[in-house]
Amino acid sequence: MSKELQKIENIQNKSKLSVSERINYLHKLKKEIINNEENIYSALKKDLNKPKFEVYTSEIGFLLNEIKLFIKHLNKWSKPRKVKSSIINFPSNDFVYSEPYGKVLIISPWNYPFQLAILPVLSAFSCGNTVVLKPSEHTPETSKLVNKIISKIFPSYLICVVEGNYKVASKLLKSKWDYIFFTGSVRVGKIVAAEAAKQLTPHTLELGGKSPCIIDKKINLKTACKRIVWGKFMNAGQTCVAPDYILVHKSIKSSLVKELSKRIEFTFGKNLSANTTKIVNKENFNRLINLINANKILFGGDYDSNKRKIYPTIIDEPNIKSEIMQSEIFGPILPIFSFEKVSEIDKIILSNPDPLALYVFSNDKEFSENIIRRYRFGGGVVNDTIIHLTNPNLPFGGIGNSGYGSYHGKSSFDLFTHKKSIVKRKMWLENNLRYAPYKNKLNLIKKILKYLS
Repeated sequence: MSKELQKIENIQNKSKLSVSERINYLHKLKKEIINNEENIYSALKKDLNKPKFEVYTSEIGFLLNEIKLFIKHLNKWSKPRKVKSSIINFPSNDFVYSEPYGKVLIISPWNYPFQLAILPVLSAFSCGNTVVLKPSEHTPETSKLVNKIISKIFPSYLICVVEGNYKVASKLLKSKWDYIFFTGSVRVGKIVAAEAAKQLTPHTLELGGKSPCIIDKKINLKTACKRIVWGKFMNAGQTCVAPDYILVHKSIKSSLVKELSKRIEFTFGKNLSANTTKIVNKENFNRLINLINANKILFGGDYDSNKRKIYPTIIDEPNIKSEIMQSEIFGPILPIFSFEKVSEIDKIILSNPDPLALYVFSNDKEFSENIIRRYRFGGGVVNDTIIHLTNPNLPFGGIGNSGYGSYHGKSSFDLFTHKKSIVKRKMWLENNLRYAPYKNKLNLIKKILKYLS
């Protein structure tokens, strides 16, 4: 066993810390993140060339808000919840206890490598679990920093970070865990699920998919394009809930392309900006360039191989069976399709079912509501993009091909705790109806159960 993998031998089966002790650790984590703000900017600059504004809003600020939420509510969330008792068990008091699973393995991705590593870790730990984190090898500077911060605050028997490549992740998956939380691609998600199934380990998969953005003819195009460009091209399109492609009403397609092009130039300038996120590695960069070259470009198309940067690019009506429509793009490329009838939307969306997100822009409430109810997807927004992630009261997660299990806010607490049902029965009254012998009791029990139903 490698030196890195030896770390997991010391991890406890379950945290023995009280709720107040866990909250104290959360205060320390919050303080350490604030103290390391400049180091976080630096690490993400080296790994992804992320602008400071995006780093703070999508990584640091997002995390700090979640930590504050846990500090504020953890005492309340952790208490046994009393529920209505059944008259059949009268007299009794019934409760739901939230209990930690035990040892949790978390495998985090590279696209938001600080937030998506620490958020599930702090959530699982707050619930009383012990955690092993495997951060992404594709963002090494951020992974080192995450390791440094975690190691400074938490004893290794509570939380430890194991760095390494996919071989390390594969070995970790073969160990015995009480829960596994994975964020990443569908391909790797299937591997995680298969390994978890071997030991009947409960798990969460936060995947992705081809998230559509549907634009009705009744809409303010200028505002819509501002919101789409922001959501699609932030982090160079390397966001799991970014709009993957657009479906626009045929009557306004040309107007949409013009407005999108204007907004892209306003946002990024006419050339590749120095202050824009780069593609994570050469493999992904080459994949994206091949997608661009294989399709008709309406706007953009420029790139810099040395800096691994791609200018926001709009693609016109690709074949739905072509490579660009077979899997999540995960880059600054935006295909556009036109439609006149909803049945035409069906054909494209159902060829890539169960996306992680869906967006619809329309001033027609009936049209929007029809779209929301018509398709299966993780979550979405009417008249904006990706902002549903910012509300901790909304669970975030996928369905079907985009994964399963939801977190953020209270949903994170619910995800990382087993709900144990407890009935506390009184001894001062006994009903002998349920006990044998059953002679002459069947008709009576039928009447009682019918009354209770």
